[in-house]
Amino acid sequence: MSHHPHWLAWLVPLVYLLGAALALAHRRCWDVLNWAAASALGMALAGDLLRLAPHEAGGAAPPVAAAVMTLVAFLGWIIARYSRGNLAGEPGERRFTVALLTTLASVGGVLAASSVAVLILAWICSSLALHPLLRHYRDRPLARLAARKKFITSRLAELCLVSAAALLYVHCHTFDLAALDQIAARGGGSCESLRLAATLLAAAVLLKSAQLPVHGWLIQVMEAPTSVSALLHAGVINLGGYVLIRLAPLLAASPLAEGLLVLVGSSSAVLAGLTMMTTTSRKGRLAWSTCSQMGLMAAECGLGLYDLALLHLIGHALYKAHAFLSSGEAVRESTVHRMQPAARRVSGATALAALAAGGLLAGGSAALWRLGLHTAEVPRIALLVCSLGIATLLWNTAMNLRAWVHNLAAAAAGMQLYLLWHLCLGDTLHIASVHPLPALVLCSATCFLALYLAQWHVLSTTAHTGPARLYAWSAAGYFLDEPLTRLASCRWPLRGTRRGSARFGQWLAQREGETA
Repeated sequence: MSHHPHWLAWLVPLVYLLGAALALAHRRCWDVLNWAAASALGMALAGDLLRLAPHEAGGAAPPVAAAVMTLVAFLGWIIARYSRGNLAGEPGERRFTVALLTTLASVGGVLAASSVAVLILAWICSSLALHPLLRHYRDRPLARLAARKKFITSRLAELCLVSAAALLYVHCHTFDLAALDQIAARGGGSCESLRLAATLLAAAVLLKSAQLPVHGWLIQVMEAPTSVSALLHAGVINLGGYVLIRLAPLLAASPLAEGLLVLVGSSSAVLAGLTMMTTTSRKGRLAWSTCSQMGLMAAECGLGLYDLALLHLIGHALYKAHAFLSSGEAVRESTVHRMQPAARRVSGATALAALAAGGLLAGGSAALWRLGLHTAEVPRIALLVCSLGIATLLWNTAMNLRAWVHNLAAAAAGMQLYLLWHLCLGDTLHIASVHPLPALVLCSATCFLALYLAQWHVLSTTAHTGPARLYAWSAAGYFLDEPLTRLASCRWPLRGTRRGSARFGQWLAQREGETA
């Protein structure tokens, strides 16, 4: 196995830190931001060229960190350019650029870390650096509420992380990630301390990833600038998925950790997916979509589908960055949508035929790849998820044979690309999938099938004739966020006084009344 200089991975976060220091002292902070973002992207690309030598397999190999580092640097460069055109000349622009660069540096530190202690420290720093970005518009009550709720959940997650690190050090006498991977692979499942540490790590990731019922802050950070939303949804929140992939051998040694990821992730994906269908705000739908996608990613890791989770992470980051940065077209798109005829109802026969077509396409494509290229068998739960996605794509083409064939051909091409990327990520990055427990597979499959049926039920009824009570609960997020909202807005006054907290409570009650 070839070894690369350890300092090479730290060049990108060091460039961001240097940029933050210069932006703090230099008058032209936007020029410094663009220079730092472009330099970091160049460093990341150069590092990829130097990491082409093979690495030892097992868990998440160093190329995984390099791939995600390049992704973060690219997104940081795009967001920096967008921020200059969107926020230049506004009050607090220097504070914004320094916080943005510090957040990117902390994210890079998580990716470059080869020690659990350093990883946790960098993850804590990323949360603290993101806090002023979420509160950029300090006169907006919802922005301050969202930042406070994220602060509470992040501190709970970090308590789990520190406890897990302490357990790992007491048992293994090391913080080195490679050494911990080897210990876990040699039979760490028989050690109670390692299993408990893995469970605490899984709980911390779920808290950091805004899974239900601590998801409310992710929905309410829409009050922050659009570039901050893009950074959060495309980069920062995906760190949870990367940490799960990086600690794959440790998680595989703990059935309790895998079960926690599957149960919480699958239920969050289902509930958030249903809520997304009842949200009228463009950014609100994107936020609920992120919550759902993070739940799906956590479930994939709990099922041992780490190669699929990494592919999901990369695709979600690119999609959400584009979706948020192009959200300014929402007015034009909504106008076009109102001019279009209403969508047809989805009948039971259409939903069943679409599911059958999706299953045949996904299963047949995987079988042909396995016979023709002798590739590894794709897990059935992954094929089920692909089948459900293809089926929902075919819903919009009901009663139109030409459109049905067109969408089916597009789905077939997308399925082949998915299998190709699945193969490339599994072989090139050396991420070995493990066989999940049958009970976890059954639970996850049940959740996704329930989501499919619930979506069909909503679309099978005409407009405004669905179950009003269920719609109201779904639109309100099932009120799961209420306890944390009351804790954040009443227990600790936002302005430092009880009087300020009372005024905010009155404003919040008035807003809820108007929404109802």
